[in-house]
Amino acid sequence: MNPFANIKARFQLPSGMIYLDGNSLGPVIKGVEKTAARVIEAEWGQKLIGAWNGADWINLPSRVGDQIAPLIGAQPGSVMVGDSLSIKVYQAVAAALRQRPERRVILSDTGNFPTDLYITSGLLSRLGNDYELKLVAPAAIADSLDESVAAMLLTEVDYRTGRRHDMAELTSRAHAVGALALWDLAHSAGAFPVQVSESRVDFAFGCTYKYLNGGPGAPGFIYVSPDLIDEIDPALCGWMGHEAPFEFSTAYRSAGGTGRMRVGTPPVIAMSILETALEIWQGVNLELVREQSVLLSEAFIERVESECSDLLLVSPRNPDQRGSQVSFSHPQGYAVMQALIDQAVVGDFREPDIIRFGFTPLYLDLEEVIQAADILAAIVNENSWDQARFKNRGLVT
Repeated sequence: MNPFANIKARFQLPSGMIYLDGNSLGPVIKGVEKTAARVIEAEWGQKLIGAWNGADWINLPSRVGDQIAPLIGAQPGSVMVGDSLSIKVYQAVAAALRQRPERRVILSDTGNFPTDLYITSGLLSRLGNDYELKLVAPAAIADSLDESVAAMLLTEVDYRTGRRHDMAELTSRAHAVGALALWDLAHSAGAFPVQVSESRVDFAFGCTYKYLNGGPGAPGFIYVSPDLIDEIDPALCGWMGHEAPFEFSTAYRSAGGTGRMRVGTPPVIAMSILETALEIWQGVNLELVREQSVLLSEAFIERVESECSDLLLVSPRNPDQRGSQVSFSHPQGYAVMQALIDQAVVGDFREPDIIRFGFTPLYLDLEEVIQAADILAAIVNENSWDQARFKNRGLVT
Protein backbone atom coordinates (compact mmCIF):
# COMPACT_ATOMS: atom_id res chain seq x y z
CA MET A 1 0.00 0.00 0.00
CA ASN A 2 1.30 3.43 -0.95
CA PRO A 3 1.17 5.70 2.14
CA PHE A 4 1.29 8.75 -0.14
CA ALA A 5 -1.54 7.77 -2.50
CA ASN A 6 -3.58 10.87 -1.63
CA ILE A 7 -0.60 13.13 -2.28
CA LYS A 8 0.17 11.39 -5.58
CA ALA A 9 -3.25 12.46 -6.80
CA ARG A 10 -2.16 16.09 -6.41
CA PHE A 11 0.54 15.73 -9.06
CA GLN A 12 -0.11 16.24 -12.76
CA LEU A 13 1.67 13.36 -14.50
CA PRO A 14 1.26 12.27 -18.14
CA SER A 15 -0.96 9.22 -18.47
CA GLY A 16 1.05 6.02 -18.87
CA MET A 17 4.39 7.58 -17.97
CA ILE A 18 6.62 6.21 -15.20
CA TYR A 19 8.59 9.25 -14.08
CA LEU A 20 11.94 8.45 -12.48
CA ASP A 21 13.58 11.83 -13.02
CA GLY A 22 12.31 13.92 -10.12
CA ASN A 23 15.94 14.21 -9.03
CA SER A 24 16.40 16.41 -12.10
CA LEU A 25 13.02 18.14 -12.50
CA GLY A 26 9.96 17.55 -10.36
CA PRO A 27 6.52 17.32 -12.03
CA VAL A 28 3.73 19.88 -11.91
CA ILE A 29 1.61 20.03 -8.79
CA LYS A 30 -2.05 20.69 -9.53
CA GLY A 31 -3.06 24.19 -8.59
CA VAL A 32 0.12 26.02 -9.48
CA GLU A 33 -1.45 27.15 -12.74
CA LYS A 34 -4.15 28.90 -10.71
CA THR A 35 -1.48 30.57 -8.62
CA ALA A 36 0.29 31.81 -11.73
CA ALA A 37 -3.00 33.08 -13.17
CA ARG A 38 -3.85 34.87 -9.93
CA VAL A 39 -0.46 36.57 -9.72
CA ILE A 40 -0.58 37.61 -13.37
CA GLU A 41 -4.22 38.63 -13.62
CA ALA A 42 -5.36 39.74 -10.18
CA GLU A 43 -2.10 41.00 -8.69
CA TRP A 44 0.12 42.18 -11.53
CA GLY A 45 -2.84 42.83 -13.83
CA GLN A 46 -4.99 44.80 -11.38
CA LYS A 47 -2.66 46.08 -8.68
CA LEU A 48 0.40 46.62 -10.88
CA ILE A 49 3.20 48.20 -8.82
CA GLY A 50 0.92 48.27 -5.80
CA ALA A 51 1.14 44.48 -5.53
CA TRP A 52 4.59 44.75 -3.93
CA ASN A 53 2.76 45.88 -0.82
CA GLY A 54 -0.84 44.89 -1.54
CA ALA A 55 -0.01 41.27 -2.42
CA ASP A 56 3.08 41.18 -0.19
CA TRP A 57 5.43 40.34 -3.04
CA ILE A 58 8.24 42.02 -1.16
CA ASN A 59 8.31 39.35 1.55
CA LEU A 60 8.12 36.31 -0.73
CA PRO A 61 11.84 35.41 -0.35
CA SER A 62 11.67 35.08 3.44
CA ARG A 63 8.15 33.63 3.47
CA VAL A 64 9.09 30.83 1.08
CA GLY A 65 12.36 30.40 2.96
CA ASP A 66 10.37 29.60 6.07
CA GLN A 67 8.52 26.89 4.14
CA ILE A 68 11.83 25.28 3.15
CA ALA A 69 13.43 25.59 6.59
CA PRO A 70 11.69 22.57 8.21
CA LEU A 71 12.55 20.40 5.20
CA ILE A 72 16.26 20.91 5.87
CA GLY A 73 16.15 21.02 9.67
CA ALA A 74 16.69 24.78 9.86
CA GLN A 75 15.32 27.37 12.25
CA PRO A 76 12.65 29.84 11.08
CA GLY A 77 14.22 32.95 9.62
CA SER A 78 17.47 31.22 8.63
CA VAL A 79 16.63 30.45 4.97
CA MET A 80 16.33 32.99 2.16
CA VAL A 81 15.02 32.21 -1.34
CA GLY A 82 15.98 34.00 -4.53
CA ASP A 83 18.35 34.17 -7.48
CA SER A 84 19.86 30.87 -8.65
CA LEU A 85 21.76 28.12 -6.85
CA SER A 86 24.93 29.32 -8.58
CA ILE A 87 24.53 32.77 -7.01
CA LYS A 88 23.97 31.19 -3.61
CA VAL A 89 27.15 29.13 -3.94
CA TYR A 90 29.08 32.30 -4.74
CA GLN A 91 27.60 34.10 -1.74
CA ALA A 92 28.46 31.27 0.63
CA VAL A 93 32.02 30.68 -0.59
CA ALA A 94 32.83 34.40 -0.62
CA ALA A 95 31.41 34.86 2.88
CA ALA A 96 33.33 31.84 4.19
CA LEU A 97 36.60 33.20 2.83
CA ARG A 98 35.98 36.51 4.57
CA GLN A 99 35.42 34.59 7.80
CA ARG A 100 38.82 32.88 7.45
CA PRO A 101 41.00 35.59 5.83
CA GLU A 102 44.25 33.91 6.82
CA ARG A 103 43.40 30.69 4.95
CA ARG A 104 43.59 30.10 1.21
CA VAL A 105 42.11 26.65 0.47
CA ILE A 106 38.58 25.57 -0.41
CA LEU A 107 38.38 21.78 -0.13
CA SER A 108 35.94 19.88 -2.31
CA ASP A 109 35.68 16.50 -4.02
CA THR A 110 35.86 15.23 -7.56
CA GLY A 111 32.22 14.14 -7.44
CA ASN A 112 30.93 17.62 -6.70
CA PHE A 113 28.51 19.22 -9.13
CA PRO A 114 30.44 21.22 -11.74
CA THR A 115 28.61 24.51 -11.08
CA ASP A 116 29.90 24.57 -7.51
CA LEU A 117 33.44 24.03 -8.76
CA TYR A 118 33.16 26.53 -11.61
CA ILE A 119 31.76 29.26 -9.36
CA THR A 120 34.45 28.64 -6.76
CA SER A 121 37.27 28.52 -9.31
CA GLY A 122 36.11 31.76 -10.88
CA LEU A 123 35.96 33.50 -7.53
CA LEU A 124 39.36 32.27 -6.40
CA SER A 125 41.01 33.23 -9.68
CA ARG A 126 40.07 36.83 -9.00
CA LEU A 127 41.42 36.84 -5.47
CA GLY A 128 45.03 35.99 -6.28
CA ASN A 129 47.36 33.15 -7.18
CA ASP A 130 47.75 31.93 -3.63
CA TYR A 131 44.14 30.73 -3.40
CA GLU A 132 43.40 27.10 -4.22
CA LEU A 133 40.42 24.91 -4.92
CA LYS A 134 41.69 21.53 -3.73
CA LEU A 135 39.88 18.51 -5.15
CA VAL A 136 40.23 15.03 -3.67
CA ALA A 137 38.34 11.77 -4.00
CA PRO A 138 35.06 11.78 -2.03
CA ALA A 139 36.38 9.20 0.43
CA ALA A 140 39.48 11.33 1.10
CA ILE A 141 37.72 14.46 2.35
CA ALA A 142 38.08 13.75 6.07
CA ASP A 143 41.80 13.03 5.82
CA SER A 144 42.38 16.15 3.70
CA LEU A 145 41.03 18.60 6.24
CA ASP A 146 43.78 20.64 7.87
CA GLU A 147 44.44 24.16 9.11
CA SER A 148 45.04 25.50 5.58
CA VAL A 149 41.36 24.92 4.70
CA ALA A 150 39.07 27.92 4.97
CA ALA A 151 35.96 25.98 3.97
CA MET A 152 34.85 22.52 2.98
CA LEU A 153 32.46 22.68 0.01
CA LEU A 154 30.48 19.50 -0.62
CA THR A 155 27.29 18.33 -2.29
CA GLU A 156 25.68 15.94 0.16
CA VAL A 157 24.51 13.54 -2.58
CA ASP A 158 26.69 12.93 -5.65
CA TYR A 159 24.66 13.89 -8.70
CA ARG A 160 25.98 10.98 -10.76
CA THR A 161 26.18 8.02 -8.41
CA GLY A 162 23.90 9.03 -5.54
CA ARG A 163 26.76 8.51 -3.06
CA ARG A 164 25.91 10.32 0.17
CA HIS A 165 28.35 12.09 2.45
CA ASP A 166 27.93 11.96 6.23
CA MET A 167 27.00 15.60 6.84
CA ALA A 168 27.24 15.58 10.62
CA GLU A 169 30.55 13.72 10.74
CA LEU A 170 32.31 15.78 8.06
CA THR A 171 31.00 19.05 9.46
CA SER A 172 32.41 18.08 12.84
CA ARG A 173 35.74 17.18 11.24
CA ALA A 174 35.86 20.52 9.43
CA HIS A 175 35.13 22.46 12.60
CA ALA A 176 37.84 20.53 14.44
CA VAL A 177 40.47 22.15 12.20
CA GLY A 178 38.80 25.55 12.20
CA ALA A 179 37.23 25.28 8.73
CA LEU A 180 33.67 26.20 7.81
CA ALA A 181 31.24 23.62 6.39
CA LEU A 182 29.33 24.48 3.20
CA TRP A 183 26.76 21.99 1.88
CA ASP A 184 24.90 21.82 -1.44
CA LEU A 185 21.48 20.27 -0.82
CA ALA A 186 20.29 20.14 -4.44
CA HIS A 187 19.82 16.35 -4.24
CA SER A 188 18.89 16.28 -0.55
CA ALA A 189 16.10 18.76 0.18
CA GLY A 190 12.79 16.91 -0.13
CA ALA A 191 14.50 13.56 -0.71
CA PHE A 192 15.17 12.61 2.92
CA PRO A 193 15.47 14.28 6.34
CA VAL A 194 18.24 16.88 6.47
CA GLN A 195 19.45 18.42 9.73
CA VAL A 196 21.55 21.50 9.03
CA SER A 197 21.01 23.02 12.47
CA GLU A 198 21.61 19.82 14.42
CA SER A 199 24.71 19.11 12.32
CA ARG A 200 25.99 22.65 12.96
CA VAL A 201 26.32 23.40 9.26
CA ASP A 202 27.59 26.92 8.54
CA PHE A 203 26.11 27.45 5.07
CA ALA A 204 23.75 25.35 2.97
CA PHE A 205 22.17 26.05 -0.39
CA GLY A 206 20.10 24.25 -2.95
CA CYS A 207 17.69 24.44 -5.86
CA THR A 208 13.93 24.04 -5.70
CA TYR A 209 13.09 22.46 -9.06
CA LYS A 210 14.05 18.87 -8.19
CA TYR A 211 12.43 17.16 -5.20
CA LEU A 212 10.69 20.41 -4.17
CA ASN A 213 8.81 20.59 -7.51
CA GLY A 214 9.10 24.34 -7.96
CA GLY A 215 9.27 24.21 -11.77
CA PRO A 216 12.05 24.68 -14.33
CA GLY A 217 14.36 27.51 -13.30
CA ALA A 218 12.72 27.87 -9.89
CA PRO A 219 14.86 30.01 -7.55
CA GLY A 220 17.58 28.75 -5.26
CA PHE A 221 17.80 29.06 -1.49
CA ILE A 222 20.53 29.69 1.07
CA TYR A 223 20.79 28.84 4.75
CA VAL A 224 23.23 30.59 7.06
CA SER A 225 23.75 29.46 10.63
CA PRO A 226 22.16 31.96 13.04
CA ASP A 227 25.50 31.97 14.87
CA LEU A 228 27.17 33.44 11.77
CA ILE A 229 24.61 35.52 9.96
CA ASP A 230 25.22 38.86 11.67
CA GLU A 231 28.96 38.55 10.98
CA ILE A 232 28.53 38.00 7.26
CA ASP A 233 29.83 40.68 4.93
CA PRO A 234 27.95 40.07 1.66
CA ALA A 235 30.06 39.83 -1.49
CA LEU A 236 27.03 40.57 -3.69
CA CYS A 237 25.58 43.79 -2.31
CA GLY A 238 22.32 43.99 -4.22
CA TRP A 239 19.73 46.58 -3.41
CA MET A 240 17.31 44.04 -1.95
CA GLY A 241 19.95 43.09 0.62
CA HIS A 242 20.21 46.69 1.82
CA GLU A 243 18.99 47.62 5.26
CA ALA A 244 16.59 50.15 3.68
CA PRO A 245 16.35 49.50 -0.08
CA PHE A 246 13.85 52.27 -0.73
CA GLU A 247 16.04 54.82 0.95
CA PHE A 248 18.13 54.59 -2.24
CA SER A 249 21.32 55.48 -0.43
CA THR A 250 24.55 55.40 -2.44
CA ALA A 251 26.24 53.61 0.50
CA TYR A 252 25.48 49.96 1.21
CA ARG A 253 24.35 48.87 4.66
CA SER A 254 23.52 45.19 5.13
CA ALA A 255 20.02 44.19 6.16
CA GLY A 256 19.73 42.24 9.38
CA GLY A 257 19.72 38.46 9.52
CA THR A 258 19.26 36.49 6.32
CA GLY A 259 17.86 39.60 4.68
CA ARG A 260 21.45 40.42 3.79
CA MET A 261 21.55 37.33 1.57
CA ARG A 262 19.01 38.88 -0.78
CA VAL A 263 20.51 40.29 -3.96
CA GLY A 264 18.18 41.34 -6.76
CA THR A 265 14.46 41.75 -7.30
CA PRO A 266 12.75 38.38 -6.70
CA PRO A 267 11.12 36.53 -9.62
CA VAL A 268 7.58 36.95 -8.28
CA ILE A 269 5.70 34.59 -10.60
CA ALA A 270 8.21 31.74 -10.22
CA MET A 271 8.46 32.26 -6.49
CA SER A 272 4.67 32.30 -6.09
CA ILE A 273 4.44 28.99 -7.94
CA LEU A 274 7.10 27.59 -5.61
CA GLU A 275 5.18 28.83 -2.58
CA THR A 276 2.12 26.88 -3.73
CA ALA A 277 4.16 23.79 -4.64
CA LEU A 278 5.70 23.68 -1.16
CA GLU A 279 2.27 23.45 0.45
CA ILE A 280 2.24 19.77 -0.51
CA TRP A 281 4.83 19.11 2.24
CA GLN A 282 2.54 20.19 5.05
CA GLY A 283 2.07 17.17 7.31
CA VAL A 284 4.46 14.96 5.32
CA ASN A 285 6.75 12.82 7.47
CA LEU A 286 10.21 12.95 5.88
CA GLU A 287 11.27 9.84 7.77
CA LEU A 288 8.46 7.97 6.02
CA VAL A 289 9.50 9.50 2.69
CA ARG A 290 12.97 8.12 3.27
CA GLU A 291 11.65 4.70 4.29
CA GLN A 292 9.59 4.45 1.10
CA SER A 293 12.43 5.76 -1.03
CA VAL A 294 14.69 2.98 0.22
CA LEU A 295 11.96 0.40 -0.37
CA LEU A 296 11.48 1.55 -3.96
CA SER A 297 15.17 1.85 -4.81
CA GLU A 298 16.04 -1.53 -3.28
CA ALA A 299 13.23 -3.18 -5.23
CA PHE A 300 14.47 -1.55 -8.44
CA ILE A 301 18.06 -2.66 -7.93
CA GLU A 302 17.05 -6.22 -7.07
CA ARG A 303 14.79 -6.52 -10.11
CA VAL A 304 17.26 -5.01 -12.58
CA GLU A 305 20.13 -7.19 -11.38
CA SER A 306 18.03 -10.34 -11.40
CA GLU A 307 16.83 -9.72 -14.96
CA CYS A 308 19.86 -8.12 -16.60
CA SER A 309 23.58 -8.82 -16.09
CA ASP A 310 24.80 -6.14 -18.52
CA LEU A 311 24.07 -3.20 -16.25
CA LEU A 312 26.58 -2.33 -13.52
CA LEU A 313 25.40 -0.69 -10.32
CA VAL A 314 27.55 2.39 -9.66
CA SER A 315 25.57 3.67 -6.67
CA PRO A 316 26.53 2.44 -3.20
CA ARG A 317 24.83 -0.86 -2.51
CA ASN A 318 24.12 0.10 1.09
CA PRO A 319 21.07 2.42 1.03
CA ASP A 320 22.42 4.27 4.07
CA GLN A 321 25.27 5.49 1.86
CA ARG A 322 23.19 6.90 -0.97
CA GLY A 323 20.51 9.51 -1.50
CA SER A 324 17.21 8.93 -3.28
CA GLN A 325 18.62 7.94 -6.65
CA VAL A 326 20.15 4.85 -8.22
CA SER A 327 22.61 4.82 -11.10
CA PHE A 328 23.79 2.06 -13.41
CA SER A 329 26.45 2.16 -16.10
CA HIS A 330 26.33 0.76 -19.63
CA PRO A 331 28.74 1.44 -22.53
CA GLN A 332 25.78 2.75 -24.55
CA GLY A 333 24.05 4.42 -21.65
CA TYR A 334 22.72 7.34 -23.65
CA ALA A 335 21.03 5.14 -26.22
CA VAL A 336 19.67 2.85 -23.51
CA MET A 337 18.06 5.81 -21.76
CA GLN A 338 16.56 7.15 -24.99
CA ALA A 339 15.07 3.73 -25.73
CA LEU A 340 13.66 3.65 -22.21
CA ILE A 341 12.12 7.10 -22.57
CA ASP A 342 10.62 5.94 -25.87
CA GLN A 343 8.67 3.41 -23.82
CA ALA A 344 7.44 6.11 -21.39
CA VAL A 345 9.90 5.35 -18.59
CA VAL A 346 11.79 8.57 -17.90
CA GLY A 347 15.18 8.79 -16.25
CA ASP A 348 18.28 10.58 -17.54
CA PHE A 349 21.89 10.15 -18.62
CA ARG A 350 25.15 11.54 -17.27
CA GLU A 351 28.58 11.26 -18.83
CA PRO A 352 30.37 9.07 -19.49
CA ASP A 353 28.03 6.07 -19.29
CA ILE A 354 25.62 6.55 -16.38
CA ILE A 355 21.85 6.16 -16.45
CA ARG A 356 20.14 7.70 -13.41
CA PHE A 357 16.83 7.03 -11.72
CA GLY A 358 15.23 9.11 -8.98
CA PHE A 359 12.85 7.60 -6.45
CA THR A 360 10.20 10.03 -5.27
CA PRO A 361 7.61 8.28 -3.10
CA LEU A 362 5.15 11.17 -3.17
CA TYR A 363 4.15 10.16 -6.70
CA LEU A 364 5.84 6.82 -7.40
CA ASP A 365 4.45 3.36 -6.61
CA LEU A 366 6.20 0.01 -6.13
CA GLU A 367 4.31 -1.45 -9.09
CA GLU A 368 5.63 1.28 -11.35
CA VAL A 369 9.18 0.68 -10.17
CA ILE A 370 9.00 -3.03 -10.94
CA GLN A 371 7.49 -2.33 -14.35
CA ALA A 372 10.23 0.19 -15.13
CA ALA A 373 12.93 -2.31 -14.15
CA ASP A 374 11.41 -4.96 -16.41
CA ILE A 375 11.26 -2.59 -19.38
CA LEU A 376 14.86 -1.52 -18.80
CA ALA A 377 16.06 -5.11 -18.62
CA ALA A 378 14.24 -6.02 -21.81
CA ILE A 379 15.78 -3.07 -23.68
CA VAL A 380 19.29 -4.08 -22.65
CA ASN A 381 18.85 -7.83 -23.07
CA GLU A 382 17.29 -7.47 -26.52
CA ASN A 383 19.65 -4.69 -27.66
CA SER A 384 16.63 -2.67 -28.74
CA TRP A 385 18.60 0.46 -27.88
CA ASP A 386 20.82 -0.19 -30.91
CA GLN A 387 19.02 2.16 -33.29
CA ALA A 388 20.25 5.38 -34.86
CA ARG A 389 17.37 7.42 -33.47
CA PHE A 390 18.40 6.55 -29.91
CA LYS A 391 22.02 7.61 -30.49
CA ASN A 392 21.26 11.09 -31.80
CA ARG A 393 22.06 13.38 -28.87
CA GLY A 394 20.07 16.45 -27.92
CA LEU A 395 21.56 19.43 -26.13
CA VAL A 396 20.10 18.22 -22.82
CA THR A 397 20.85 14.66 -21.74
